[in-house]
Amino acid sequence: MSRGDRKAVKRIPPPDAKFNSVTVAKFINKLMLRGQKATAERVLYNALQLTAQQVNSNPEEALEQAIKNVAPLLMVKSRRVGGATYQVPTEVDEDKGRALAVRWLIASARARSGKSMEEKLTGELVDAVNGRGAAIKKREDVHKMAEANKAFAHYRW
Repeated sequence: MSRGDRKAVKRIPPPDAKFNSVTVAKFINKLMLRGQKATAERVLYNALQLTAQQVNSNPEEALEQAIKNVAPLLMVKSRRVGGATYQVPTEVDEDKGRALAVRWLIASARARSGKSMEEKLTGELVDAVNGRGAAIKKREDVHKMAEANKAFAHYRW
């Protein structure tokens, strides 16, 4: 009998101090480099303030909207069947989609040229709220890939 019959316990980080939001806390943890949490907090809080001013909403709603717009609904997973590897489209559960969205937003912001990280993150969040930008393009590419491989959906298990 295997020992792997128990599911791993999902750990949720404590909410952040300013907005009392777990989503913001997760974003800060993903943004953080080399353990510099205070720097990551400062960058995110300033970026959220600038984003909120530009999209005329409160900072938490702006972040939620950006994440919702970037989160994928479908993605492809590699399945090996009889010596061949197929890209099988699968649905993405909500937690995984939000995690991917946060990761894509941060990666897209870091890839932008020039300026400070606050300004780059602000630009990416504003673009995501408005339905454009590199993170949105990444989501649409993933959806296109899933759509193109719809023929292999019967390999899903």
